[in-house]
Amino acid sequence: MNRPRVVIVGAGFAGYQAARTLSRTLRGKAEIVLLNPTDYFLYLPLLPQVAAGVLEPRRVTVSLPGTLPRVRLVLGEAGHVDLAARRVHYTDPEGGTGDLTYDRLVLAVGSVNKLLPVPGVAEYAHGFRGMPEALFLRDHVTRQIEMAAATGDAAECASRCTFVVVGAGYTGTEVAAQGQMFTDELVRQQRAWRERLRPRWLLLDIADRVLPDLDRRLSTTADRVLRERGVDVRTRTSVKHAGPTGVMLDDGEFIDTRTLVWCVGVRPDPLVSELGLPVERGRLVVDPQLGVPGHPDVFACGDAAAVPDLTRPGQFTPMTAQHASRQGKVAGRNVAASLGHGERQTYEHHDMGFAVDLGGVKAAANPMGVPLSGPLAGAVTRGYHLAAMPGNRVRVAADWMLDAVLSRQAVQLGLVREWSVPLDTASPELAHAPGGPDRKE
Repeated sequence: MNRPRVVIVGAGFAGYQAARTLSRTLRGKAEIVLLNPTDYFLYLPLLPQVAAGVLEPRRVTVSLPGTLPRVRLVLGEAGHVDLAARRVHYTDPEGGTGDLTYDRLVLAVGSVNKLLPVPGVAEYAHGFRGMPEALFLRDHVTRQIEMAAATGDAAECASRCTFVVVGAGYTGTEVAAQGQMFTDELVRQQRAWRERLRPRWLLLDIADRVLPDLDRRLSTTADRVLRERGVDVRTRTSVKHAGPTGVMLDDGEFIDTRTLVWCVGVRPDPLVSELGLPVERGRLVVDPQLGVPGHPDVFACGDAAAVPDLTRPGQFTPMTAQHASRQGKVAGRNVAASLGHGERQTYEHHDMGFAVDLGGVKAAANPMGVPLSGPLAGAVTRGYHLAAMPGNRVRVAADWMLDAVLSRQAVQLGLVREWSVPLDTASPELAHAPGGPDRKE
């Protein structure tokens, strides 16, 4: 007797939770196939700590085969979905192609770097959405400090020691906060540094404050910590154009730098807009039960789905990990219900607060609406991350303890080259290669 097949595209927060919920609910009564370019779930909120040398890369990557034993993993990138034939076409990591037929489809393809029409940004900036980008940034920052220590040119030293982060949202704020601590540590390890300039980090945003989408009290706390640490925070400021040796700001100032990190936000994976279905700002329109109207066999969740926010009528849920993981669970339950197991649920979630790790013992958090700062916020933030991770908790905690008592390892591994992490890509989770099987947008 043939079992129905459920294909889940994407193993981010939404896709991972959908697969786990389905496997626990159906328990072998359906074949669950997870199509993803990598064999791990990436716990994205801790990625800045990988770039800053606090955590080793494998700490924030959770094995899909190891934690989803009832789910069949297929390595590949979805390139086309044929809704009429119920078929997903994909490209595997070695360039081969394949097809997956389905009885139920869950689209959880997530998001990619958001691009703006700023000259030079696509060529000289790097995003921060995947492990390759974090590993590249860690090597790149280390190299800049080492080359600055070796040069006798004061102007070159200043340029290499200047790091510009565009976008003061959740990711950009954490990258700048962790980055300043990281470069200060690198300088302390450079005997040749002597009395040279302290590394300089700039955080830019066109909004009037950092963390513009979060509670103002979180913004105030983060802004204070950043400035006390030495980060040059500039609001109502953006990049006019970028080049290989610096960026021109919209106020006319030119910043000499070799590092431009682009954290202005995300956009839904381009695959969504290729389906020919109604979208809202690039996100696939779904009903409150995460079903795609007119296609009872298709569900969508996470950043790729425009989910009605029942707590704020007329709006859609924001693109956050908190919503994505919970939507994944609801999508899993509703797919099971469509196969005759359980009852459908409507997605409704009130935000439980946010936590922003600012490095060391500093953080800004508002669990259940209670504003916290300082070491208490730091403890709450790390506790939240340990509870939210589906694996590797002991290893992450061990790395945190080691970081508190040991200096960070300042070495370049050189595994990810600059050309392999382009900003304009539909697959930031993969390191690219010239002529490789990269999916075109």
